[in-house]
This record gives sequence, structure tokens and C-alpha cells, in this order.
Amino acid sequence: MSIKSVCLLGGTGFVGRHIVARLTDRGMAVRVLTRHMERHRDLKVMPEVDLAAGDPHDPATLEDFFAGADAVINLVGILNEKGRDGSGFRKAHIELTEKALAAATDQGLRRFVQMSALKADMPDPPSQYLRSKAEAERAVFAASAFPVTVFRPSVIFGPEDSFLNRFAGLLKIAPFMPLARAEARFAPVFVGDVADHFVNCLDDPATFGKGFELCGPRIYTLRELVRYTARLTRRRRPIVPLPGWAGRLQATVFEFVPGKPLSRDNLASLSVDSVCTGETLPCPTLLEAVAPAYLGQEGHQARMQRLRTGTRE
Repeated sequence: MSIKSVCLLGGTGFVGRHIVARLTDRGMAVRVLTRHMERHRDLKVMPEVDLAAGDPHDPATLEDFFAGADAVINLVGILNEKGRDGSGFRKAHIELTEKALAAATDQGLRRFVQMSALKADMPDPPSQYLRSKAEAERAVFAASAFPVTVFRPSVIFGPEDSFLNRFAGLLKIAPFMPLARAEARFAPVFVGDVADHFVNCLDDPATFGKGFELCGPRIYTLRELVRYTARLTRRRRPIVPLPGWAGRLQATVFEFVPGKPLSRDNLASLSVDSVCTGETLPCPTLLEAVAPAYLGQEGHQARMQRLRTGTRE
């Protein structure tokens, strides 16, 4: 199997842009679907990338978008929904995946790769987020028209991530850090390692029909990650671990804060450690080898220089 053209759903996001870069480096034709063309002009001017406007939830749009391509990578995912009944997770994770699978089958695509989440395949996932990821996985593995691969990463770090950068923002404004599930464990994985596996798997029969967990080389508690972020950003704050009832109260209140920095569903996801226990692929990049460049003083100076010169990353 030789994959030459790839369609990306969710390709304008944090992980998607790294995958786009690796695909184009290998000379592949890349299509990216977006509902907001004006926000992604940097992709539009790349000659190797076909940036298409459209709603990924529209089956006819997906049919047109996939026409003539070899493979699709589905990266679409949300950590929080607007409501609290699970319908937002179902729409983003399950319904979109099912529509993408149907359109890919109709258009004769030869490969389907899905972004899932670590612990989505456990017997009884504790959160609506994980349960919806699990149902989407089942739909992917049930497909018979093409080989499929599913990746389940732990929390992903790198420039512009939504994890360490979120804590950096909170540390900037908070005199102390009240922390729910402070002892929850993570194996943060570098976005570059994740992107490599998505691209490498396209032509690798050893990955067909399988799901792989992606974890970095070290395990940290949430408290350790926040403390490390505080040290890098030079905003050392007292970290106050919250008992269970206080964490639930905090999550309830934060659900009404713009951006929803924490929800009760997030808290439920944190009740299981985000560390690998199943079949894995190597992700060797250490957090300490990357995070200082975008969170620390070095990263701050680089951002200031780009602002002064008007350049972009």
C-alpha cells in the first residue's frame, strides 16, 4: 500500500498542524477541512496543502472532501462540551466518526486512522468524554472497507498545547493554585512523537487493525506537572491539593467560567491514571527537553523577538 494523498479532519488544531508538516515533508498531497478559512490563512498559502471550506458534519461535504484521496486521519475531539448531557461529546466523537467512516467507504479510501484517548478502551470508562471516545473506537474497528489504526495518547505537550499552557495562564493570575485530583498520574507525550506515529502508520501493515497507547518516558503527578510549569514560568505559587468534595465543588463552579477550565466530566476522567498499560509505541522525547523552550524564559524571549520583528512561528 502506497499512500500519496491524505485528508485530515481536525487538521487545523494543535496536533493536526504537526501532522500536516510531516505529511508535506514526505511529499504527500494533504487536504484539510475547516469551517473557518479566515483563521487559517497560513495553511491556505502552503502550496502542498489544499485547505477546503465546509462543515465536517455534513455527509455531502465529507463525500466531496474525500473524493480521490487515499486515506483519512480523524483528529476531531473536544475536552468539554457546551452542555452537560453528553450530546456534545456524542456529536464530536461518535457521530462525526460514523459519518467519516461512511463517506470514506463510499469514496473507496484505502486507510483510516483515528485519534482516541488513553483509557477509552477500559471496561467501564468513568467520564462521558472517555465513553464517547470508546464508542467511536468501536465504530472504527467495525469498519471492513479498509485497514484502520487507533491511537490513544496520554496528555500531549508541545508549543501551543492546551495543558501546560493552560496551567501557565492560571498561574499568572492566581495567588495560589487549588488543585483537584492532585495525585492523578500522567505520562505526557510530545506532539512530535505523536505526529510521527500517525504518519508512519499509513503504510505500515503491522499497525493495521490495531490500537496503540502513546506515552512519554516519564510519569508525573498532576501536582508535579503544575509545580514544574510554575518553576519554568517563574510564577511559583502555593499548590493546595483539594479533598474530593472541594474538587467537585470547584469543577461545578468552573463549568460556568468562560473556557470551562475544569468540568465535572474532566474530574471524572482524572479518576483514572493517564499512563500506558497496553500495547505501546515508543515516544522517547522528554518533557524537560521541550517545555523550557516554550514555557520558560527562553520561550518568552523568543515570543518577544517574534513580536518585535513581526514574524510567526
